[in-house]
Amino acid sequence: MAEIKVDPVDNHTMVIPETEISAQKPRRTLRVASLDIFRGLTVALMILVDDAGGEWPMIGHAPWHSCNLADFVMPFFLFIVGMAIPLALKRIPSKGKAVKKVVFRTLKLLFWGLLLQGGFSHAPDKLTYGVDMQMIRFCGILQRIAFAYLVVALAEIFLKDAQSNDIAAGYCSVFRLYCWHWLLGACILILYLAMLYGTYVPDWQFAVHDKESADYGRVFTVDCNVRGKLNPPCNAVGYIDREILGINHMYLKPAWRRAKACTVNSPYEGPFINDAPSWCHAPFEPEGILSSISAVLSTIIGVHFGHVLVHLKLYTFSYVCVTSGAAALVFSAIYILVDIWGLKYMFVPLKWIGMNAMLVYVMAAEGIFAGFINGWYYEDPHNTLVYWIEKHIFIGVWNSRRVGILLYVLFAEIIFWAIIAGILHRFGIYWKL
Repeated sequence: MAEIKVDPVDNHTMVIPETEISAQKPRRTLRVASLDIFRGLTVALMILVDDAGGEWPMIGHAPWHSCNLADFVMPFFLFIVGMAIPLALKRIPSKGKAVKKVVFRTLKLLFWGLLLQGGFSHAPDKLTYGVDMQMIRFCGILQRIAFAYLVVALAEIFLKDAQSNDIAAGYCSVFRLYCWHWLLGACILILYLAMLYGTYVPDWQFAVHDKESADYGRVFTVDCNVRGKLNPPCNAVGYIDREILGINHMYLKPAWRRAKACTVNSPYEGPFINDAPSWCHAPFEPEGILSSISAVLSTIIGVHFGHVLVHLKLYTFSYVCVTSGAAALVFSAIYILVDIWGLKYMFVPLKWIGMNAMLVYVMAAEGIFAGFINGWYYEDPHNTLVYWIEKHIFIGVWNSRRVGILLYVLFAEIIFWAIIAGILHRFGIYWKL
């Protein structure tokens, strides 16, 4: 389903990382280094917020309202996926071959998403694997990326006007050339808003299926009977997921459990208060159906930036102000620093991660490597090399769990895997979907 490929070490041959594209006549083209770096930065941010967010909740996912650092990671990924689409598909000569590539890659993303986030893998904390099919989680990070990639890539194939290397002069020429993409985006936005504010949400019940919860097996009722609410218990996003996916197939520990209404330890995790609302115990799918529909918009914006790279080379910030978005601003800054000003060496670790993003995501962000190391313990499953390094080298030296965990994530995970990715890059080895 995924391949480890050995490529010749040549910085000017592979056009788009993480995507396998064949052309009729191989061409030697410059690699967009800023795209690798931006991808590497996003993977590093994911590792940071996932593994250090528990001790530093201000960088973890916001419980509901507001927006923290972790809430930028998924839009950044979708933006990157969108950028890669026009740069990759332009080298495929026929629509049939392009569709085959897109569908096959979508299936591979779905497979890895279900394997890593469906409940089968219990790494890194538990030395077990397997999932009850009645409780498998259908949605996740890679599943959302797969959906957005499929929709936008097919739109790129079928809606785009005839390819043209030269576009008419004018500030809006790229918009006119790809107007159907923006019409698709407008339709998606209208559909999303109509469903979000127009769906009626009735009262609903659920039983706690988290075996680690003190309320395991208990049945709760949530009172709604409303339309157009955006609060945690009665929003259309959760209702649609419960009706289509089934509440047993949703994420058991959503970020809203850290809300002030649920725990006295907010914004940290902790036991629920005695009179916590019933919805505090409920599952919620952060990568659910309706929110994934809106996520396509981030990918479409990324596609447009890919078009700009193909046609205009993106030399100024003025275009960023038109499309806006944090991802656009961050990428544009990296592009100017790296691909225009040539300041590449200061971003080399992030570039290495970006060139092997799937490997680092699986091994570090999903904890597969740490889970493997934890499988070799002495007397007690918590007496492993990972726990020893974390406790004695980082937490013990700084006499602070918060600081120790942060430094452990930065050095023992992000920098460690940047070095591993750099070594693999030296030998031309990449994990590609």
